[in-house]
Amino acid sequence: MVPDPPPSASAVSGPGPRGPTGSTRPIFMARAIRGFADGFVSILLALYLKQLGFDALHIGAIVTGTLIGSAALTLYAGLRWHHHPARTVLLASCALMAITGTGFATVTRFWPLLAIAVVGTLNPSGGDVSLFLPTEQAALADLSEAGNRTRSFALYNLSGGMGAALGALASVLPKEIASWRHFDIATVDRAAFGVYVLCALGAALTYRTLPRAESRASKERPPPLQQSRSIVVRLSMLFSLDAAGGGFVVQALLVVYLAQRFNFDSTTIGTVLAVTAFFSAYSQLLSARLAARFGLVRTMVFTHLPANACLILAGIVPNGSVAIGFLLLRATVSAMDVPARQALVMAVVEPHERAAAASVTNVPRSLAAAATPLLAGLLLDKTTFGWPLIIGGAMKAAYDLLLLRESLDHNLK
Repeated sequence: MVPDPPPSASAVSGPGPRGPTGSTRPIFMARAIRGFADGFVSILLALYLKQLGFDALHIGAIVTGTLIGSAALTLYAGLRWHHHPARTVLLASCALMAITGTGFATVTRFWPLLAIAVVGTLNPSGGDVSLFLPTEQAALADLSEAGNRTRSFALYNLSGGMGAALGALASVLPKEIASWRHFDIATVDRAAFGVYVLCALGAALTYRTLPRAESRASKERPPPLQQSRSIVVRLSMLFSLDAAGGGFVVQALLVVYLAQRFNFDSTTIGTVLAVTAFFSAYSQLLSARLAARFGLVRTMVFTHLPANACLILAGIVPNGSVAIGFLLLRATVSAMDVPARQALVMAVVEPHERAAAASVTNVPRSLAAAATPLLAGLLLDKTTFGWPLIIGGAMKAAYDLLLLRESLDHNLK
């Protein structure tokens, strides 16, 4: 196994308890707050822009701008800000988050909104690419003992997922308030972006409790990923293959598939997807125990392969109840690889490379996941058969086998 660098070498580390409690708690709390903000605006954004009079093309341009801007900022933060203390970077990111929310609450013209979307922090995709990500993940790795790292990442992901779910639920409040008080809905939605600003403030207050550390800006700054570039690039390519396969089965497309092939109603589909999301979120907590016993790569591969087999079978079977059964089975193990994957990336690089490694492995994943839903939609347009599930599952299974080979060739565990 690639030696795990000592956590004391990081710029963020300092006195205080380690592990999934103590000094890592602010990161979990802030991740939940940011997840709430993202879940809230992911529902609110398109409706608000439509109320402002923008057509689908303009709305799509603004949403695309947020995604491109998030990807660019994530890469920049990981590659250029790794030498600054995590606390400083995260507080600066919160300031930009507050400015973004203020901009969307006060600006109503297209081009200024597009500019704010590109340079701001808004990320309505619900994905794991954001300005905060590389610094948070690097800090979490530094503040956790190696044996607790997978569990820390599981709690980190669970915090974000639960926060996003609550934010999505809360997004209906502006409409209810407007209906109850007879306010103009566009005015209420505009004011609702103040919630995003308040979340930025809440996250900043939470980050302020992180350990202080001296800046390394005046010291020697080795280029990011100088030592670990080869392994990070290889892992990034593999992770992108997995994400591209996942793009064939994003939630919106699963809704189309289940309704189109089996004639399930929206209530049934919504219930099924809610249960699968619950299973996926909480299954990550088991990932740490498996990783401690079997290793990170084996945990990733041998939980992911059965999940992908279930996905393929859900696309083949002719019975709707059986297909749902396979989707539920898949959900119990499909996300166990996520914290193990994040811990693996942190383990194979030097401490000063962690932020860069997080951004370089996550941004291509996000872009790859965005590249395949269009093809999946075209397939569903042509046939009711589950080709997107079959193709997606096959691509993800290929990733598992290639990752296992990579681990054997380079002694990754």
